[in-house]
Amino acid sequence: MVATGAISVQFGAALATRLFHRVGPAGAVALRLVIAAVVLAALAAARKPGRSLVGIRSRDTQVAVLFGLALAAMNLSFYEAIDRIPLGVAVTVEFSGPLALALFGSRRLTDAVWAVLAAAGVALLASGAGRGLDPVGLGLAGVAGVGWIAYILLSKETGQRFDALPGLAIAMLAASVAILPAGIVSGGVRLFDPHVLALGSLVAVLSSVVPYSLELVALRRVTPRAFGVMLSLDPAVATAAGFALLGQHLTAREWVALGLVVAANFGNSVAGSPGVVATTP
Repeated sequence: MVATGAISVQFGAALATRLFHRVGPAGAVALRLVIAAVVLAALAAARKPGRSLVGIRSRDTQVAVLFGLALAAMNLSFYEAIDRIPLGVAVTVEFSGPLALALFGSRRLTDAVWAVLAAAGVALLASGAGRGLDPVGLGLAGVAGVGWIAYILLSKETGQRFDALPGLAIAMLAASVAILPAGIVSGGVRLFDPHVLALGSLVAVLSSVVPYSLELVALRRVTPRAFGVMLSLDPAVATAAGFALLGQHLTAREWVALGLVVAANFGNSVAGSPGVVATTP
């Protein structure tokens, strides 16, 4: 589930960049989240007609809304980042968030080695600021990494409080409401262009509906730490998507940095495999 979600979301992100010149990053995020919210709400209603929102406690709703706000912040900062720097670089920096979560609280010496490797990779990318890499883009990718931590924790909590689709639909609705004003300012009437709507719908399915649904279910079966480990595919998949769809080529320094981060995740995955344990479904 996590692997399928990684492939879907990164190729969706590559396609989303083709909307930037028409509606801007904020407009692309708004399209993605609003369309995804409509699709998920329809799926949730079809699954349990008339009962999707029955019996939901206010505390549960608050968790789902916080999940949605984290989604909006993470996606907006990430789209602003990939408008400035290559997709593979942005995801490599962004991934420092989930990796930090995976390593947090560990006292093993080997985990310190993985943390140093990952930090070296991110530092190597940061050293390219002003020399081919936009420092603002790198900073925004870092902000997206913090948002990714919140996404992992709140997605797990939402998955434990709701059936997958209703909880995700509420989160997406909250995310849509939060991002819509910025999207309207950025995209204006161009948001309703048929070509823009068609591409936005494809991005919504690839980047939100498919991966978030799969990951919400996956997070009901593993710990947040284990989930952070399993996301190690993302930097490599993002680089492949950037090359295949956008023709983006990384420099030698960027390849080395990506390799360090992926190596850290691979090592942590192998050494920490016993930590992948099931939780209450």
